[in-house]
Amino acid sequence: MKNLKIFLLLTAMAIAPAIFAKDADSTTKTVVNIKAGGLQLPEGFSAAVIMQGMDGARHLAITPQGGIYVKLSRLKDGKGIYYLKDNDGDGIIDETTGFGDYPGTGICIKNNYLYASSNDDVFRYTLNAKGEVTNPSQPDKIITGLVNHNRDNSKSITVDNKNNIYVNIGSYSNSCLLSDTARQAPNPCPLLDSVGGIWMFKTNQLNQGYKEGVHYATGFKNVVGLDWNTTTKSLFIMQHGRDVLHDLYPQLFTVEQNNLLPAETMYELHKGSSGGWPYVYYDQQQHKKILAPEYGGNGTIEGGSNAQDPVVAFPAHLAPNGLVFYTGKQFPAKYQQGAFIAFHGKSPELQKGYLVAFVPFKGHTPTAEWEIFADGFAGDKGQPKPCGLAQGPDGSLYVADDATGNIYKITYKK
Repeated sequence: MKNLKIFLLLTAMAIAPAIFAKDADSTTKTVVNIKAGGLQLPEGFSAAVIMQGMDGARHLAITPQGGIYVKLSRLKDGKGIYYLKDNDGDGIIDETTGFGDYPGTGICIKNNYLYASSNDDVFRYTLNAKGEVTNPSQPDKIITGLVNHNRDNSKSITVDNKNNIYVNIGSYSNSCLLSDTARQAPNPCPLLDSVGGIWMFKTNQLNQGYKEGVHYATGFKNVVGLDWNTTTKSLFIMQHGRDVLHDLYPQLFTVEQNNLLPAETMYELHKGSSGGWPYVYYDQQQHKKILAPEYGGNGTIEGGSNAQDPVVAFPAHLAPNGLVFYTGKQFPAKYQQGAFIAFHGKSPELQKGYLVAFVPFKGHTPTAEWEIFADGFAGDKGQPKPCGLAQGPDGSLYVADDATGNIYKITYKK
């Protein structure tokens, strides 16, 4: 019987890397061919593709039992969330369940709840002792009516230890220009009352809107990657910087400056924090906050005296979409408390992108420069786009690629 099972498994793996049921409402037995991830990693690390076919996989959440929840930006068989499970511990995902009829980005687990977002609302699902959702068709809607103009509209989420959930509401305007022909922006920017920041809500209250929430931090154009740092007990975010400096102001900025500015930035937030958008941007070459041209800047005038500086500045246009602080024990000491960031774009300065970076931390402060941790996602699949990050209960790091539909598991062995 054992030999027959092995034969059938190998046969299925040879025929197709993944088999999905058409009925996504039901639990589906799935066979996935684990293969070498093909990633470039530091010595001692290895990667495997544990799931294929999850096109649009954005963020990930992993239960203490090792089950994986994947949030999709576009529906697959009518479902926007998939639960992946390895039943026999052989490293092969052999069961998938789809639920949730909405696309989106945000997903996280805290205590006995799974939280997931559409581009307008945030939902809460109850988990049983196995880490499985008990109410897949009837979640609690805890937040509703958030601004969605189909641009920079992902509602990324994270939860702290005091029943608070933090939600990104990105700006649909690059720099608060209210028309296509405008080149000067209003001051104050009227958009900041509902977008361009982080809002805090309660995890245990239904149907909250803006008036029930707390405008926790403002002046951040769009935040797709964020994480509650359990060591510092504070919120960290990765901001997507503005663009089109040369396109809108060719008399002030060259094409090269347009390619190199501004920085993608990491911040540690507290209630009342401000990043200064849209009034300023951070120039990683001058190491200064620079007044935006929409508000009279010319590329050298400083501004934003009341806005905070970033904790880390990265090259422009890398599009940081995932952030997780490492709390596991599997990886070497260097990685303890450090931050992993998934970059979804390409930097003209680096002439590369689509990678996972690492920043070593001790408490609130980076201890060294950032470095490339995982590279080479493209393989034979064309352009990859690493997006979601999550830590497994054994300390492994999981990465979702929303372009190829692959989910990677990165492990370390001495």
